[in-house]
Amino acid sequence: MSFTKTFLEGEQGLFKPDGLTPMQKMILRFVVVGLVYYAFAVIEGMIMRLYAVAPIPVIPANQYFAILTAHPLVGIFGSTYSIVCGAFLFLVPFLMKKPLWSMKLGTWTLWLIAIGTFVFWFSGFLSHYAPLYTLYWPLPADFTQFSVWGGTFFIVGVALVMLGTAFFVINIFATITYTPEGWEKQPACKLIGSAIGWSGIVNLFRKEKKEHLVSLPVAAIARGTVDMAFNTGIILFTGVLILVYMVAELLGFSLKHSAIDALLYKNWFWWGLDLIADGLVLIFVAGTWYLLATLITGKKLFMENIARGALLVELVVSWTVWSHHLLSDQAQPGFLKVASGEMVTAFELITQGLAFFITLATLWSARPLKMTNPLKFLLGGLLGFALAVPAGIMQADIGLNRILHNTQWIVGPHVHVAVLVGLTMTLYAAIYLLFPIVTNGAQLYSQKLANFHFWAHLIGGIGMGAFMGMAGLNGMLRRSIYGNGEFNGYMILAALSGFLLLLAFLAFFYNIVMSVGLKGVIGIFAPTKLKTKELLPKS
Repeated sequence: MSFTKTFLEGEQGLFKPDGLTPMQKMILRFVVVGLVYYAFAVIEGMIMRLYAVAPIPVIPANQYFAILTAHPLVGIFGSTYSIVCGAFLFLVPFLMKKPLWSMKLGTWTLWLIAIGTFVFWFSGFLSHYAPLYTLYWPLPADFTQFSVWGGTFFIVGVALVMLGTAFFVINIFATITYTPEGWEKQPACKLIGSAIGWSGIVNLFRKEKKEHLVSLPVAAIARGTVDMAFNTGIILFTGVLILVYMVAELLGFSLKHSAIDALLYKNWFWWGLDLIADGLVLIFVAGTWYLLATLITGKKLFMENIARGALLVELVVSWTVWSHHLLSDQAQPGFLKVASGEMVTAFELITQGLAFFITLATLWSARPLKMTNPLKFLLGGLLGFALAVPAGIMQADIGLNRILHNTQWIVGPHVHVAVLVGLTMTLYAAIYLLFPIVTNGAQLYSQKLANFHFWAHLIGGIGMGAFMGMAGLNGMLRRSIYGNGEFNGYMILAALSGFLLLLAFLAFFYNIVMSVGLKGVIGIFAPTKLKTKELLPKS
């Protein structure tokens, strides 16, 4: 097959968008949107890596800080949320063998996340809105620092993403509990109990174990969705609070001196945001590890009841760890720093360690295994969290936190290794596994490109995190511009590692496009009509 024909139609012409179910098209749209925004995040990340070596003359400092503000949100909401929401809206009905509760609600989730991400990214790009950390804005506001209009649209964009997320939460729990038309009535309360993990806890004390109504991956999705629901409500409320200040300023009424307790605001904000970082991510990732391990091996999960119980414990732990973000805040009460910031946070090493062990034990029980793409990327994801979680536990020490808190260490060995190596490689494993399922058997264009994608991403992600961490240990602050070359050695190596990440993504994206063809990518977004209740993919 010629290159031109392959590029237009896909490898061996196997991929036919017209033959896909509405469900398959929807999940592929989520993935495409997520990958496009991942490209945004990678490119912006490279700009910041180069800026850390030496300020770029064509990019003013306020533009750099605007990029720094939007970058994590584009990566989390635009990319990760898109891929995760799409995958789970597919997997829950697929694993429960019943239709999704609402395809329309799923489509609303897709476009609200996609449009909302573009709105807050573009508003920051135009207005240089840069409160330095997402919505973390010390109230009352100083509007001389940024454009009120830019901030208003930035918050509106985030609110659109949160609305789409709320629709996702409704869709997931409705799918778990509802009874499809013509089916025998399903026990909604028992299904919820199984999904939340109560049945797993009870089974630990039963002599005769009962079958679970909800599979473990669905239970993990349900528990992570609980944290997503809390986070959505908190971030929406926070956005409305900020909008009140901004709209008042636009109308000529300054609320700068109104009584908003800064410490209460910071605890509220970090509680909500940490539900993503230390709850939703760890629970969703653990559930994805379990699903991948069972699908790769064809075996039942090792210590399944323990895994179910650990996920429930992780859910409770995720509600009580936020204070490790405020260990260096002098006003934060000492008992919260010790109880929440240190002790409860350290417990995450146990819950995530259990998930790590159970996944590896399941894989070990099925040896020898062929080193497929899903298995390679799953092992890469496990390694990422094996490195990043202990780094986070180190930061959750009051003494070490005073040294590490505002340095490149935080965003290097902990944040970027966790997100880029741990989370992203786990998502890549899921994409490689689901690719032939959601495309009706389309073949990957090049295994050599997949191998390059794996090694370049793994080495680039770990390398960038390590060199940023070394700079941090030597005193390089985060959210600061250096022009004296003091940390250039580390920053050049970090930039080269970041370039490897960019090459890895380009290889992956090219591989996928060549596998389905440009016509296939365009065909994914062609409108479809729901002609039947059967919305599950052809298996």
